[in-house]
Formats: sequence, C-alpha cells, structure tokens
Amino acid sequence: MKNKFIITFLLSSILFTACKNDKLAPVAPNAVKPTVVTEALPHDTDDPSIWIHPTDPSKSIVVGTDKDTDGALYAFDLKGKIIKKSEVLKRPNNVDIAYGLIIDGKKVDVAVTTERESNKIRIFSLPDLKAIDNGGIPVFEGEALRDPMGIALYTRPSDKKIFAIVGRKSGPSGSYLWQYELTGNGKFATAKVVRKFGAYSGKKEIEAIAVDNELGTVLYCDEQFGIRKYQADPALNDNKELALFGKTGFKADNEGIAIYKKTDSTGYILVSNQQANTFMVYPREGANGNPNNYPLLAEIPTSTIECDGADVTNVNLGGNFKNGLFVAMSNGMTFHYYAWDLMQKRIDDVKK
Repeated sequence: MKNKFIITFLLSSILFTACKNDKLAPVAPNAVKPTVVTEALPHDTDDPSIWIHPTDPSKSIVVGTDKDTDGALYAFDLKGKIIKKSEVLKRPNNVDIAYGLIIDGKKVDVAVTTERESNKIRIFSLPDLKAIDNGGIPVFEGEALRDPMGIALYTRPSDKKIFAIVGRKSGPSGSYLWQYELTGNGKFATAKVVRKFGAYSGKKEIEAIAVDNELGTVLYCDEQFGIRKYQADPALNDNKELALFGKTGFKADNEGIAIYKKTDSTGYILVSNQQANTFMVYPREGANGNPNNYPLLAEIPTSTIECDGADVTNVNLGGNFKNGLFVAMSNGMTFHYYAWDLMQKRIDDVKK
C-alpha cells in the first residue's frame, strides 16, 4: 500500500507539472545544445552580462540577476560555478557592465542593476560585487509609473563617460526611457538624469535594452510590437527614432537583446523569441547600404526556455570559447553558455 501511495503521488506530481507548463514551447529537437549550464540560483534568473578580465580572459565572469524580493547579483566562472554573491537586493531585474568608471580618482569596472521594489539602480564594483552606490540611486523620481526593469550602459567613445539607459514596467510614449550620467562622488557612484526618450506601443512593456558603443546606438524591445533604435549619445539632442524592425515572426514577446561584434561596425543583433525558444538574428550593420534596414538573417532554436535576457562577446576566452561566448537565461534558475562557434554555424547553415 505504501509503494502504491508513493507511485500515485509521483504520477500526480508529474501531471501537475505538465499542466502547469503546458503553455511552454518544447525545446526543438534540432536546438543548439549549451556548452555549459550554470549552477541554479535560489529564485528566478532573468538577465546576464559578461565581464572580461583585463589581463586573463579565461578568468572572465558572467554576472546574472536572481529576481526576487530576497534576490541578488551572482557571479559565475566560465564553468558555470557560482563564485560571488552581492548583498541582498529587492528584486534585481536586469544588469549591464561597463569599464573604467572614475571612483575616488581610480578606474572601477561596474555592474549596474535595476532594483524594482526600491525604484533604484544599484552599482557594484567588479569583480568583487561590492556595493559602491551608498545604498542605491532613485530613478524615475516624480513619476507615477516607476518600477525599473531594463538597463543598458553606454560608454561614449569621445570622453569615456558612462551613461545608464533605464526602462520600466510601464510609462508614457516619448519618455519611457530615462538616461543617467554615472559619475563618482568621493568613494561612491552617483547619477543624474540627462535625457528622457523612447516611443512605446502600449502593448506590453519595455525591458530588454542594448547599447552599441562603437555605432553609438541603443536598441530596445517594445514587447509584442517590435525593436526600436535611437541614438545613444545624449549630447546629440536627437530623440528621433532611427528604425523599427522585428515586427513579425515572433510567437509573442521579443525579449533579450545581444550584439555580437565581428568588427567595429559589423556583426549580428540577436533577439530572444521568448515563447518559441529561439533567437532571431539580424545584421548589426543593416543591409544594402542602409544602416537602419534589418532583415531577418536566421532563426536559431536554442535549449533555453522562455529566455528573458542574453549577452554575447567575441573575445577569445580560451577553452570552448575561443571565438566568444553567448549566454542566455533559461527557466529552471540557470543560465546557458553557448560557444559562439555553435551559433555561427547555424547562421552560416541558413546562408548556404
């Protein structure tokens, strides 16, 4: 009787799980398999960013968010092992990394995350994940709609100033995104708003944001509508939309954005087709001489499930990642690492 009860309980659990996840698309049989799957986090992975070690790329790390009231930033090595954890954060959502923020006269690499339940951005030094923001920096002050979600960091090539472009759960079209200049104030980092911009369809939300430092542009996903492109430099005083693409082909949400750089001006834009478990690939440089024309080059099935966020680098990290690393969040509280060669092969196969 005891064994019968155990079997019945297990079958019930399996059926419950299947019913709970019946809306999730299955991983395709021909999906790219991850090179590494990280250790699982306690709550809910959402967004990763890659930090490149200055002298030994094989010691580079991936910083990812654990999105919960009792969450944190976690650092993983290239084998997927957790090696650092930040202080506890109130629902950290997205994260991005920049190099050489001047703090107390010294250059400090930083990871900046949105902390949704406190309406702040939080700034941490790298690679030690120590808070350097004196408790956090409020964003969208004076607004009824705050709840910061997406973030991308822009380093202006001319003077190396660093700016954070921050999105939120909802907001008005035309000023959905706020841009902050990051600076040092003694031993702490601080920020001031320098720009408000960004069209919004009103369909869902704007979370995934990516900046192309070399091309000076910012891309963001207006979920269930398309991918929008703007100038990144606030000094240009140009809030005109440059391009709108990716309006078709997505099952539901267009989500995490990553930019793979083959040269200073060429490469790929990868966007998560979240509910299809694929990534849509567009030309970074545009097409037919038009830098704002983005035809779909390929759709790559991956093993990530319901991917919210992704990042990529072309740097030789050694080992399996000699031509770079693509990292994407997956359900199951993990991040998946893919050797870039695996992604490039799929793109090349479509071109044949």
